[in-house]
Amino acid sequence: MSTSEGLEPVVEDWQKALAVVAHPDDLEFGTAAAIARWTGQGKQIVYCLLTSGEAGIDGVDPAECGPLREAEQIESSRIVGVSAVEFLGQPDGTIEYDVALRRVITAAIRRHQPEIVITNNFRDTWDGDVLLNQADHINTGRATLDAVRDAANRWIFTDAGDKWDGVRQVWAAGSPDARHGVDTTDTFDVGVQSLKAHKAYIDGLNWPHFDPEEFLEGTSRPAGAQLGTKYGTRFEVFTP
Repeated sequence: MSTSEGLEPVVEDWQKALAVVAHPDDLEFGTAAAIARWTGQGKQIVYCLLTSGEAGIDGVDPAECGPLREAEQIESSRIVGVSAVEFLGQPDGTIEYDVALRRVITAAIRRHQPEIVITNNFRDTWDGDVLLNQADHINTGRATLDAVRDAANRWIFTDAGDKWDGVRQVWAAGSPDARHGVDTTDTFDVGVQSLKAHKAYIDGLNWPHFDPEEFLEGTSRPAGAQLGTKYGTRFEVFTP
């Protein structure tokens, strides 16, 4: 999307949201400032991480890495006002789209009964062109979209809780097809601190010149320009 095109503000007349993503840090690379805005409004948001990110640091054994990254995620969530964080035990790096994954996510939706479900970009690329997305993100987002419909069908996954048909929209953050957004000017700095909390992960990437604030500015300023604000976060919005 060209920065000359505007973004429509997402609706904010809701109280409960569920964020479903693949890994610790997924929300912090662009969405955390929006989460901080909403918790500041008194909204209730729960994080469900499909994996513990145990395969995410090349120099750290998964048995050690998983608990380390869970701890970093819990702290980064606390910074933006989220206290409910669940890790759903799926295999980092090899998440597959299948019926079993839909059941796991359906159970989370029915358990938490959100009005809005937030996930990450699940398009093939980040830029609509050549910056390839990762399979875990793609499979998580697609399964989440389907699980919202599954959760509303009382005859599907009857062992995964009572049906919940109260999800109004699904928002995929950072999608190249985004046409909606939210102003994160007032909470941008909180989002930066939330990303910095993933210190072990960032150090493990071996990006010696990586600056969390600079990185987040690179996506937040263009989104803000489309909203007429300093900073923003983009979302592709789906209605079940």
